[in-house]
Amino acid sequence: MSKKREVEDGVVPEEANTKRQKVMDQSSPSLPPVAFENPLLPLASYDDDDEDEDDGNRGRIAEQVINNGGNKDQNGYSPDDEEDEDDESHGRSQRKRNRAIEIRRDCPYLDTVNRQVLDFDFEKFCSVSLTNLNVYACLVCGKYYQGRGPKSHAYTHSLEAGHHVFINLRTEKVYCLPDGYEVIDPSLDDIIHVLNPRFTQEQVEQLDKSRQWSRALDGSDYLPGTVGLNNIKETDFVNVTIQSLMRVTPLRNFFLIPENYQHNRSPLVHRFGELTRKIWHARNFKGQVSPHEFLQAVMKASKKRFRIGAQSDPVEFMSWLLNTLHTELRSSKKGSSIIHQCFQGELEVVKEMHNRPIAEKRENGEDGEHESRNTGMETSRMPFLMLGLDLPPPPLFTDVMEKNIIPQVPLFNILKKFDGETVTEVVRPRIARMRYRVTKLPQYLILHMRRFTKNNFFMEKNPTLVNFPVKNLELKDYIPLPAPKDNEKLRSKYDLIANIVHDGKPGEGSYRVFVQRKSEELWYEMQDLHVSETLPQMVALSETYMQIYEQHQQ
Repeated sequence: MSKKREVEDGVVPEEANTKRQKVMDQSSPSLPPVAFENPLLPLASYDDDDEDEDDGNRGRIAEQVINNGGNKDQNGYSPDDEEDEDDESHGRSQRKRNRAIEIRRDCPYLDTVNRQVLDFDFEKFCSVSLTNLNVYACLVCGKYYQGRGPKSHAYTHSLEAGHHVFINLRTEKVYCLPDGYEVIDPSLDDIIHVLNPRFTQEQVEQLDKSRQWSRALDGSDYLPGTVGLNNIKETDFVNVTIQSLMRVTPLRNFFLIPENYQHNRSPLVHRFGELTRKIWHARNFKGQVSPHEFLQAVMKASKKRFRIGAQSDPVEFMSWLLNTLHTELRSSKKGSSIIHQCFQGELEVVKEMHNRPIAEKRENGEDGEHESRNTGMETSRMPFLMLGLDLPPPPLFTDVMEKNIIPQVPLFNILKKFDGETVTEVVRPRIARMRYRVTKLPQYLILHMRRFTKNNFFMEKNPTLVNFPVKNLELKDYIPLPAPKDNEKLRSKYDLIANIVHDGKPGEGSYRVFVQRKSEELWYEMQDLHVSETLPQMVALSETYMQIYEQHQQ
């Protein structure tokens, strides 16, 4: 009776303590799985992956719990914990957060993985909650779900659909749900490589020497680096720009190795790097790449100046992209970047303008003297990333056959704008006469022909064809160039590597690009998903809009 009263009063007799100690001594030394119901926990848990973020901490804590000695039992609790409820709840939450994850190599569901439906080109958002936190891809149906805890969308999907294999899109770890164990199997390596392609320095150096074709899962053959880009909706201006920049070897090599920009926080830089690696990856599941994530980063960085569903100018996009990438990559305000190392040259600009408006001049014999006294000249040095060339105006009349004459002009004629003597009239911001001279040539020269002019009523396109050499463009024969420094050779010879063309009416139409593949020295015509081999002679028979030339290094 006294023992019963002691129990009711909350005093535990010594016999009960002895029995409980025996039970605890006989328990297993391994950590049992602990699941606690928390009514405050949201439907999608963010904490179920904390152990993935820090495997080292998890291992140290597990080892400390298992290998403890002295005043702690095998479950990680001391007798004092029973007297302090706060310490007990803290220990439970800490143990839940750092519980060990079982690792298995014999998952029975790996044969349900369907590589045909996997597509990692789109944004990593949960298809239910539309969040980008802790997102998993179902390797059976290809859909994205959040979390893997008992109340997460991925866990629910595994029970409802019977799909059990999921991959974390950030950590690249594979799990089996609802069991919750991690799967390590070499057969999953190809999926991990498609999710995040990787290149070694040796592989990067061999890219321009490899002539090997790759085969996608659907049986289609493709050339790494010369793959089609999906036109999501009127985004061909982005596709031709990306395909052109993929020919610039130093720029491509820089973005193929993420360690070069791993500390950069710009989403645009990382998305451009991911797109570069996917284009040049030789183990893709399909023979084309969708630049969806890159376009989302462009829309955000440009504040929707360039967006999906609205046709834009590739020259404007190229200028914006290069300047933005340079701003994000440079280490200081006046620092350099891979963009400037590839494309930046220098111009000497001589500006001749009137100090007073022309309307104030006198209409007498002293007009000439008055004009000369009020004419000022300014000389400055200006860096450039691309050079704009003016096309001669098209003829206004038809020929004998009553058809419009399509004029042609050699590239060297319109390059005279930069000989330091040809005068260019400008109206804005003030009426002035400009003369340009190139004082420093870049390693990669970007030229764009000003085909489109906008008047008060509509946009007009100049159909003039430009005749240009595909190889060995020698600039020193046509424009004055600065003398090279001591022990340096004047590099003024260039080869064409990319040529962007516009087809159709101004404000409408479409863009395509001709690119050269260095390993075979063959030319390919690319328009969105269509890639076909072409002859070098065909490159010059189109209305070129923008070109990239590569400088000879010898």
